[in-house]
Amino acid sequence: MVFHPAGHRAELADAAPGSDATAEAPAAGVRAVATGLTSVTVRSALSATASLRLRLGDTAIDLIEEHAVLPDGTVVLAVDAMTQAGGLLVAARGRPGAVRLDVTQLIPVAVRSRVRARVWVLGTARRFDPASLDSCDDDTVLSLLDLPPVALWAVEPVEVGLIHDGDETTVSVSAYRAALPDPLATVEAAYLQHLVQRHGDVLDQLAMLVDPAVTARSTRVVPVAVDADGMVLRVEAADGYTDARLPFPIRAPGHAGLAEGLRMLLAEAARPGSGRPPRAAAVAARPPAIACDLPGALCGIPSVTKHATPEQ
Repeated sequence: MVFHPAGHRAELADAAPGSDATAEAPAAGVRAVATGLTSVTVRSALSATASLRLRLGDTAIDLIEEHAVLPDGTVVLAVDAMTQAGGLLVAARGRPGAVRLDVTQLIPVAVRSRVRARVWVLGTARRFDPASLDSCDDDTVLSLLDLPPVALWAVEPVEVGLIHDGDETTVSVSAYRAALPDPLATVEAAYLQHLVQRHGDVLDQLAMLVDPAVTARSTRVVPVAVDADGMVLRVEAADGYTDARLPFPIRAPGHAGLAEGLRMLLAEAARPGSGRPPRAAAVAARPPAIACDLPGALCGIPSVTKHATPEQ
């Protein structure tokens, strides 16, 4: 997810190639106290990532498709007790903060400066208690069933935080446990990749909502984030980039709401006076959009031709 207050249009932030600066970043090195949005960011990163790094003392092991997150924020790891990692977990179990989990949150499309944040969790490892399933929803149970058929370990967080632009933010464990992942966290990557690959016409239309002074010198406009409250477009130029947030008029509670939010943004872009399409020559030369290959409930991306007039 992105570091913008829900419902507020972001400041435009120019960044040089290779940097990850945003408009809201505090002075470098400042240790900040987390907001509720930061807690959501941490929960979203842990829920959406396919991989994380398990650190036990001086040993680091990368786990791929081997974790799940319970509704209370406990992280469940599938680690064979007969492996090195399993042996270290056995030795570390019950020791507060002996286990560290690291997640690098990346922008899921090909752009410069892809790292959004680095999330870390210090926790206490215990053998997973099957009684925990009683407090799990159906989706969580299915995610646990998808784990490899080896020993399950529960990591109970004792310290949580993230690093963004070199600034470290701590999250209270109670806030972390109370937060819920963004409703779109687990589908964001597929949705953004789909937009880039198959809906360039839609992106050109959305770019009309960005300051024309920014898009006039752009080489391309790419969607780099989407959450329940809006979308972030990255306007790339030869000397850097600018991120601009387009808030949805109505919060998207799920997949269907995401498609509706996009329709409303397209309608806004089609209104007279919204601006001119950026890079007019490139837009004219773009090949026709390719039909959606996502399930209807997830895609639902309208053609820009359906929004040719304000009445539509």
